[in-house]
Amino acid sequence: MSSYFNETHEQARMSARKFISTHVLPHIDEWEEAGEFPREIYKKAGDAGLLGIGFPEALGGVGEGDIFLKVAVSEELMRSTSGGFVASIGSLDIGLPPVAKWAKKEIREQIVPSILSGDKISALAITEPGGGSDVANLKTRAVKDGDHYIVNGSKTFITSGTRADHFTVAVRTGGEGHAGISLLLIDRDMPGFSNGNKLKKMGWWASDTAELFFEDCRVPADRLIGAENAGFIAIMSNFLAERLSLSVMAYMTAQLAYEAAMEYVKQRQAFGRPVSGFQVTRHKLVDMATQIDVAREYTYRCAALMQAGKNPIKQVAMAKNFSVDICEKVTREAVQLFGGMGFMRESVVDRLYRDTKILSIGGGTTEIMKELIAKQIRL
Repeated sequence: MSSYFNETHEQARMSARKFISTHVLPHIDEWEEAGEFPREIYKKAGDAGLLGIGFPEALGGVGEGDIFLKVAVSEELMRSTSGGFVASIGSLDIGLPPVAKWAKKEIREQIVPSILSGDKISALAITEPGGGSDVANLKTRAVKDGDHYIVNGSKTFITSGTRADHFTVAVRTGGEGHAGISLLLIDRDMPGFSNGNKLKKMGWWASDTAELFFEDCRVPADRLIGAENAGFIAIMSNFLAERLSLSVMAYMTAQLAYEAAMEYVKQRQAFGRPVSGFQVTRHKLVDMATQIDVAREYTYRCAALMQAGKNPIKQVAMAKNFSVDICEKVTREAVQLFGGMGFMRESVVDRLYRDTKILSIGGGTTEIMKELIAKQIRL
């Protein structure tokens, strides 16, 4: 019913829906248990045009600036029922924008098209052991040595960390604080780079997540993304789109849990009638539907502000926190409505419930979002 989407958006939505129903849903339970999905799925997604949204046509993308095209496709990708799948297939959305915008021309033309086609995989590497949200105090250091940088340090919780081909890595090239941070594009086959085994997680099972290690890793100086010591600005500029995306993931996770609960309570019998026949059940579902609608519509409003060229830092932080809070409430109630079946791994609400928790941590924790909001309202 939203007026935000046009015919082009709906065509893209249908394409994404077909991709998910054909290539993903029949296998998603198997991929969740395996902790990853076949690499060939990236290529299929690239062929379907799902990876190039938001990137320049000259680099193999399908055009920049249409926020609602991205929202429409993101909503449909979430119908895979796996936040982990969406996180990994979309790791290029956080790893690649700095490369596409600020890497040297020859590097952009070499790297970006191969990732948008699905032939290669991109990842972002910022988080460090013990660092978390404190990006300005990262420790991985890069020292200039002629026409190379020598990198030493480690990263952790890196989405697509076990098999990405190209990593956009935050390193310290200058002094302490945010002013000494740069971004380097590091390939998995560069000397001195290695990654650990897949990390076992509470949720997002289908996403391969790993630690990265740099031991005297030699990186050509032309792999510097943007200016030296200007990496923090590039990192921050990417957060707005990432947080909007996480808000979409949150209300869609809630939507899927609500739909599953709605279907289940009509089938499940208790005390001689369907569970849906009880007032307490109906009221729970009404509350769920209301909360999801509000979270979705506010996220759309934030997307409209971004589409209009605004920089709605406060609003997007509010949207992320609100959508995640609703997601936690709705998935919890969905599990409760399923009863014992909600505690079984064969139940989709089990997965949705587990996948929810990371949304209040990734892209900036709930607490960090509140601090951003406080600054914006001058507290």
